[in-house]
Amino acid sequence: MALAVLHSVPLAPRTSLELGGLARHLVEAHDEETLVEALRWAERDDLPVFVLGGGSNVVVGDSGWDGLVVQMGLRGIEPSMKRGEIFLRVAAGEPWDRVVARAVAEGWAGLECLSGIPGSTGATPIQNVGAYGQEVAQVIAAVHVWDRRAGERRVLTPEACAFGYRDSALKRDPSAAVVLAVDFVLRPGGAPTLRYGELRRSFEGEPPPTLAAVRDRVLELRRSKSMVHDPADPNRRSAGSFFTNPVLSPSEAEALVERVVGEGLVDGPDAVPRYATDDGRVKLPAAWLIEAAGFRKGQREGAVGISSRHALALVHHGGGTTRELVAFADQVREGVRRRLGVELHPEPVYVGVG
Repeated sequence: MALAVLHSVPLAPRTSLELGGLARHLVEAHDEETLVEALRWAERDDLPVFVLGGGSNVVVGDSGWDGLVVQMGLRGIEPSMKRGEIFLRVAAGEPWDRVVARAVAEGWAGLECLSGIPGSTGATPIQNVGAYGQEVAQVIAAVHVWDRRAGERRVLTPEACAFGYRDSALKRDPSAAVVLAVDFVLRPGGAPTLRYGELRRSFEGEPPPTLAAVRDRVLELRRSKSMVHDPADPNRRSAGSFFTNPVLSPSEAEALVERVVGEGLVDGPDAVPRYATDDGRVKLPAAWLIEAAGFRKGQREGAVGISSRHALALVHHGGGTTRELVAFADQVREGVRRRLGVELHPEPVYVGVG
């Protein structure tokens, strides 16, 4: 069967921000054979390739993508039991929250705190998706990829993925490989994870929660911050958290605390939220930094602005452009850098921008 290539395809409707221009070419890949054929087709014509999943963590430029977009459509969830653990192989195009819902319904612990995150499964190891005290790196056993340079299927170990905070080797070298499927190792009958303070405190005074109760509470918390897609929500056009939480050395964090206390932005050191990381550094909430720098929830600049419910989400109110969104994001970054001396880094992938 001939490869079905679409031409001049609008990308905005395929992203949660509803921004961006046209894809010069687009192939919807619902099986590995189509995916590989599309990659080889692009290689023959020396076309750049971008693989699009759920479109929830991407900022597409107004000029679109002058190459091939492959819309990831591989589906399937295959569980198996090994050594008392559940190994869950999930195809890259499977909607992520469907995977979490399945695991919770079956009583398999390890993903419950990642409920409500939009997008597809193939993006999770690239970004090392995390929320409410869990990261996918903690439960990934292997990542199946198509190695674009070698032209073959490979299986990557967690060590080869070199996971970091919202980071991986796959993210650092996006043209090297395309994720085909991910193997997760989960704990049947395991207890839910309650590391995150806000989530843990929400259960104080209640009996120990089930996996389902934790999933429901995470969804409730995310909805309160407009972090679950709702067509009726005025904050719905977003890419979720637009910046990663900066991680500083202890001395850098102490200098920041002294700075904000000295400038009277807070009453004392204890008013600055910060958390120790496993490697001895200090993580700061980007949302707090944005508001401390003088930005506010609901702030608007034309067709773009800050979510009315969460300072970390930048939103598109409709009728805007990617250029406006990126300019506003740069304004926020510069404001935080100038006022607080901390550099924020975008979390979404920029495609055809700049």
